[in-house]
Amino acid sequence: MEARMRRNTFASGSSMEHKRTPMHHEPDRRTSPSTYFSIESFLLLAFVTASLLILPLILPPLPPPPPMLLLLPIGLLVVLLILAFMPSDIRNIASSYL
Repeated sequence: MEARMRRNTFASGSSMEHKRTPMHHEPDRRTSPSTYFSIESFLLLAFVTASLLILPLILPPLPPPPPMLLLLPIGLLVVLLILAFMPSDIRNIASSYL
């Protein structure tokens, strides 16, 4: 008897769920900005934007970095270019498509 009641409750619950869900749901092309950002993330974005606009006007200019530090991005670029154009052996690469 208890098993029947559970089945009836489950069946009626699932049928109610089916009735609540819309059959033809069209996506709304006009989404509001509130769906993309929460209040906290919008305030953080506004704070970062304001600080990027205001702080360079307030702070004194920094001295130039040492020449060795300027070579770091160039070195990274060279390493990435070498890796990008390095030939690879296709037999050693594991892939589910082969």
